[in-house]
Amino acid sequence: MQTALWNMAHIVRGTTVVSNGIDRPRPTIARIWRGRTRREDADAYAVYMAETGLREMERKGALAVQMFREHQGDETLFLAVTYWESFESMSAWAGDDPSQVRHLPRDPEFLIEMPDRVQVLEIVENTWR
Repeated sequence: MQTALWNMAHIVRGTTVVSNGIDRPRPTIARIWRGRTRREDADAYAVYMAETGLREMERKGALAVQMFREHQGDETLFLAVTYWESFESMSAWAGDDPSQVRHLPRDPEFLIEMPDRVQVLEIVENTWR
């Protein structure tokens, strides 16, 4: 029975609750950022974003972070996903408009264009343990 519960998402009073049988906060919100660098800057930007941006989000309440990249010719696409316990915990870090990008100080040096929005999604199903 417990195994079945690990893979179930329940809607309770308008709130998505994702259960995995582990007694710790579970993410209900994913915040997704996308940006592009020149390929020759990709390694330096990955280190900079991890140390300056993603670690800061973890210190400010993100439950987990992931960074992805894909080389596309002479550019590299980056995608960062942060996971939050609630919309409120994400908003405490992101501010009044959580879809607004919070740029890092050196982003203009690295990014080909400055994105102005991120995607904020409700997590409906989560089977991570």
